[in-house]
Amino acid sequence: MDLKGEIRVESLCIFFCLAITLHNLEEAIWLPKWSQNGSKFQKSVSAKEFHFAVIVITMLAYLSSFSYTYFPESHIVKWVFVGFVGSMILNAIFPHLVVTILTRQYAPGLMTGILLMIPINSFIIIKMFNNQLIRWSDFIISTVMVGVSLLLLIPLLFKIGRKIIL
Repeated sequence: MDLKGEIRVESLCIFFCLAITLHNLEEAIWLPKWSQNGSKFQKSVSAKEFHFAVIVITMLAYLSSFSYTYFPESHIVKWVFVGFVGSMILNAIFPHLVVTILTRQYAPGLMTGILLMIPINSFIIIKMFNNQLIRWSDFIISTVMVGVSLLLLIPLLFKIGRKIIL
C-alpha cells in the first residue's frame, strides 16, 4: 500500500503468482491423463514432459512478476508482465473454456482459469489502466507477443521434458 492507503499494482503481483501456481497445479495433476483421450484439441502428453513445461512456464511467470515488482519503471519488464497477465486471461478462455464447451468434457485448468486467473488478472489490468500505467495498445501488443512466445515455447519444453531423466 502507498501512503494514501491505496493498493499498489506491484503488490498485486503476488496474487498473479498465486493464481498461476494454482492454475498450473490443477493442469499438472489432471491434464496429462486427460490428454490421453485422443482429443483433437490436445496432443497426448506424458506427465514428465508436461510437468517440466509447466514448471518452466510457472518460473517465467514468477520472474516476470518479481521483475515488475522490483523494476516497475522498466518498460520492457512491464510489457512482459502485462503480456503474461493478459495471456493467462486468454488461456482461461482459449483453450480451457472453448475446449470444455466443444468436447462437453471438463478441460483441466478451467476451474482455476475462470475462478482465479480471469478475476485476479483482470483486476491487475484494470488497476494498471486506472493508474495510467498502460494503454490499450500496450495491453494488446504485449499480450499477443507474450502469448505467441509461450505458444511457441511449449512444444519445445515438451520435447526437452521428454529427454530429461527424472
